[in-house]
Amino acid sequence: MIRAMYSGVSGMRGFQVKLDVIGNNIANVNTVGFKSGRVMFKDILSQSMAGATAPVEGETGGVNPKQVGLGVTVSAIDTLHLPGSAMTTNNPLDLRIDGDGFFVLSPTGDADGPLYLTRAGNFLIDGNRQLVNADGLFVLSTDGAPIIIDEGITSISIGMDGSVLGVDDTGAVVEIAQIGLALVVNPGGLEKVGSNLYRLTVNANPDGELGDLLPPNSAEDGTGAIIAGQLEMSNVDLTVEFTEMIIAQRGFQANSRIITTSDEILQEVVNLKR
Repeated sequence: MIRAMYSGVSGMRGFQVKLDVIGNNIANVNTVGFKSGRVMFKDILSQSMAGATAPVEGETGGVNPKQVGLGVTVSAIDTLHLPGSAMTTNNPLDLRIDGDGFFVLSPTGDADGPLYLTRAGNFLIDGNRQLVNADGLFVLSTDGAPIIIDEGITSISIGMDGSVLGVDDTGAVVEIAQIGLALVVNPGGLEKVGSNLYRLTVNANPDGELGDLLPPNSAEDGTGAIIAGQLEMSNVDLTVEFTEMIIAQRGFQANSRIITTSDEILQEVVNLKR
């Protein structure tokens, strides 16, 4: 009975975590570039009541082990890096990656400094004519440098290969830079740091190193194309999330019943002595 109570508590804790993740997914259903999470469970070490015995041919049969499980715990909280739907904005600075790459952002404008990855391509040009994200982080080029729009450029466009082209006041087309993308061996190993940003870990890339920034739409490198005028929206599926919410709610209720039932049985045991 005591084991059952502790199993029920572990189940309630697990489903609380599941509800936390579901709540975060639903809250970010309209967040640009957001990737949903999911919770996976595993059973806790079982207590053996009796071991297995081997069969003896023609004499006795084998006996399976007798074990009582001790509950459940969270085995993993995965980030699902599946593509989100495309939203057309017709803003030339809104960019979507049609592939597996990530934009590379830097707070210092230097590839040797701290770097962040993102799938959110809602960029803008700041007062110093630099291409930045909404939080002012620099978008890096394939050279590992910030992208700066020279004075005299009247309009810009961004190609599928990440090339930033500008038209100067004489009408001539000028190639300004090429946006760089990063490929990650294990995207699930990235660490979320908020603001639609990810940080590399030792389980995302070998030794946690980013490597060279790659040109978009490269068949040799396998980077995805950049689509200007579109944004990648959240990949949260509300149908799935609400279904999982119902399952988590019922699972929480069922585990709470285990505790109340065990408590009622213990009450009966106490009442044996009157």
